[in-house]
Amino acid sequence: MGGRFKAAPEDFRVEEISAYLPSGEGEHLFLWIEKRGLSTPDVARSVARELGLSEREVSYAGLKDRQSIALQWLCVPAKLEARVRALAIPQVRILELRRHGNKLRTGHLRANLFRIRIRRPVDVDCGREALEHLHRVGLPNYFGAQRFGRARENAGAGQALLRGERLAGIDRFRRKMFLSAFQSLLFNRALSARIQSGAFSTALLGDVMQKLTSGGSFICEEPQLDQPRIDSFEISPAGPMFGPKMLRARHAVADAEAKLLADEQMRLEDFEAGGGETRGGRRPYRIAAPSCEIASEGPDAWLRFELPKGSYATALLREVLGERGEPQGELEPL
Repeated sequence: MGGRFKAAPEDFRVEEISAYLPSGEGEHLFLWIEKRGLSTPDVARSVARELGLSEREVSYAGLKDRQSIALQWLCVPAKLEARVRALAIPQVRILELRRHGNKLRTGHLRANLFRIRIRRPVDVDCGREALEHLHRVGLPNYFGAQRFGRARENAGAGQALLRGERLAGIDRFRRKMFLSAFQSLLFNRALSARIQSGAFSTALLGDVMQKLTSGGSFICEEPQLDQPRIDSFEISPAGPMFGPKMLRARHAVADAEAKLLADEQMRLEDFEAGGGETRGGRRPYRIAAPSCEIASEGPDAWLRFELPKGSYATALLREVLGERGEPQGELEPL
């Protein structure tokens, strides 16, 4: 399909779809905000500074792109409601305040709704054909480039921390971000290797399978029985988020994951240095492709689609735009 995206914040709009709505009563105050050209941690830090809070006292369900216009919930102590109403933070609008009995936690969202402008696409019909293909085979569940930082320095810092190197000026949030970035980079590489092997949507003996609705996992012992469940998007082969608590694959699948670590001169035991931040787990290699509307507007096109929490719009754009797509920066590092 080609074209450019994320040329300006107005080109990339994302709205958080909550797992629940605040009740209207309680000790915690939810702020429904619109932010423009700022990352979620940037906004949280500004709110904390203006209210005299520690950064840990300002919570949010998920991270939203800096280069976007995003609608999402933040949460602060409700006793500060009067001061929150007086907040004036550049590039942030508070649209609604509502109380709730529990603090907003990471992951407390169901999905994200995206509306993305593609500037001067080369072939819109080609994009529609790519979407049809994705509905048959599934969407590769890559982590987005924004997770890795410029030149992938976040992942490099995470690897350094696991090797016992001391990094100056690392707070709790940045430590968690760096460690997660390194795990995510390894997952992306495992997913790329899986696709290149031709087994993206194929059950392999020893695979860790994950149920896409409940998240439950099990080892594939009979690929011929699990394959129809993959085809119907009931389950997916799940790639490694390396850590000591990760359910380990078996047979050739385990060998491939061990080689991935060896190529980085890492061992699974090294992730124990990350403590609770790198306990490990599994992430589906593929998800069902979302319904996606493509609408023309002059020389441009708009894409509108919804993705479950934890999945990245850039993963879909990577497939739909193809090699002629030109993001503002790189796509997922592999």
